[in-house]
Amino acid sequence: MAAAPEVFRQAVATLTSARPRAEIELSEVGPPKRLAPWAHALAAEANGPAGELATARLVLLHDPEGQEAWDGVLRLVVYLRAELDPELATDPLLPAVGWSWLTDALECAGAAWTALGGTVTLTSSARFGDIAGPSRSHDLELRGSWTATDADLGPHAAAFHELMASASGLPPEGVSMLGRPSNGIAPRD
Repeated sequence: MAAAPEVFRQAVATLTSARPRAEIELSEVGPPKRLAPWAHALAAEANGPAGELATARLVLLHDPEGQEAWDGVLRLVVYLRAELDPELATDPLLPAVGWSWLTDALECAGAAWTALGGTVTLTSSARFGDIAGPSRSHDLELRGSWTATDADLGPHAAAFHELMASASGLPPEGVSMLGRPSNGIAPRD
């Protein structure tokens, strides 16, 4: 890391200094090697209150020369996969909702970016034979990338954490989920 350009070292430091909420597990992983001269990657996992699992990777790419499509020298790439409830999986507005998880998180965190683009893909899988797991599963995959306008990536890290919270169904921080009483009696309306 000592040989890395100062802007990249600063970007990594601010990206990794932001701490996620307790429900999100974050770790450093090996970055892709051929996308840019310098790269750093994080992996995240969160389980929501209803058991929804979301996993993601956030990759920071740095090319001191820049790349035409980037419109800058620091590019962030996210890949997120979230399990879906079967009823939610058929909602025709779901791709737009999934994309809004990213755009809203970036805006709310105050991240400054340019050249944002990506895709949202819905998948439905059926299992047969001796394969373990539910007979059907539904997932949302979000792939997005954007260029940070400066090396302070703290807001981008906060946006990534918020994206994980949204995808896994976590309530806003400080809000508790209400559930059924432990005695099994449903509350009255």
